Amino acid sequence: MSIEKVKSIMGAVPKTKVSRHRRGNRRQHQRIAMPTLVPCTRCGALMRAHYVCKSCGYYRGRLVIEPKSEAGEE
Repeated sequence: MSIEKVKSIMGAVPKTKVSRHRRGNRRQHQRIAMPTLVPCTRCGALMRAHYVCKSCGYYRGRLVIEPKSEAGEE
């Protein structure tokens, strides 16, 4: 096999090693963003905006789901 054939098979190869710093700078936008939490207007528990409150079950002043009862209560 000639050198030209080997180069055509290999494709793109990095010329130098990418440092940890440069690699980290490239990947810094791939992190997972924390959800924005707002206090519930009814009970004050932290909840995601535009979602039903898990502690009281209300969304925009209406009861959407029944709140979960305590494990000991029946």
